[in-house]
Amino acid sequence: MAEVVIGQRSFSQKDLGRLAELPAEELVAEVLRLFGKRAAIGTSLQLSGSVLIDMAHKSGNPFRVFTIDTLRFHQETYSLIDTLEERYGISIERYYPDPLRLEKMIRQHGEYLFFDSKEKQEYCCHIRKVEPHNKVLETLDAWITGLRQDQSQHREKIPPVQTISFRGRTLLKASPLAKWNEERLREYIRRFEVPYNPLFDRGYHSIGCIICSTPIREGEHPRAGRWRWFNAVDDKKECGIHISLPRNETL
Repeated sequence: MAEVVIGQRSFSQKDLGRLAELPAEELVAEVLRLFGKRAAIGTSLQLSGSVLIDMAHKSGNPFRVFTIDTLRFHQETYSLIDTLEERYGISIERYYPDPLRLEKMIRQHGEYLFFDSKEKQEYCCHIRKVEPHNKVLETLDAWITGLRQDQSQHREKIPPVQTISFRGRTLLKASPLAKWNEERLREYIRRFEVPYNPLFDRGYHSIGCIICSTPIREGEHPRAGRWRWFNAVDDKKECGIHISLPRNETL
């Protein structure tokens, strides 16, 4: 059976399958144990991010957490970062868009280019999110995400464990909460009194940048609040971190 090399370790498909079958808490702990400082939780401070941080803390392993600060977070999100750092005794790594790239984009297309077209929205996300996220991946062999299958049709087949290719290397991408739903997340948060973003009590189901994330109305899909003005033409609703999007810098 072919093996895959991740960092300094070799894994068979059977090894990866065993990892995928672990309960969420055990998967978080095992990835941290296997990869140490070359593993990190990536979070945009959704409910799942708060839960993953709590699980990592309970594992007893040292752990890294990072977020991509687009410079357009809600104030509640910035406050949550401070609360989580104090609660768990951690320092959440913050990665930012390149200031020159950001200035060039705004000069050419304006501050609110994401209203103009899907292409420009994806370009904005690429500058503000994907490029700084790629800088983090350079430091990782294992990336722990909060992706869940119930978030959208595009995500409904997300596995708890997969391998991805990044700049000639193979990384482990773990989504321990892939099979959880929001109700289960909220129950965990209530049970263990985990800090979370108060916007989730104000109608939000997915939180990103100001303007680009809004509360949803009754009966709407959980990600309907993301880039709401594209609801009629887009059922994918991704920024590009979890998929490869075309990039056009000559818009």
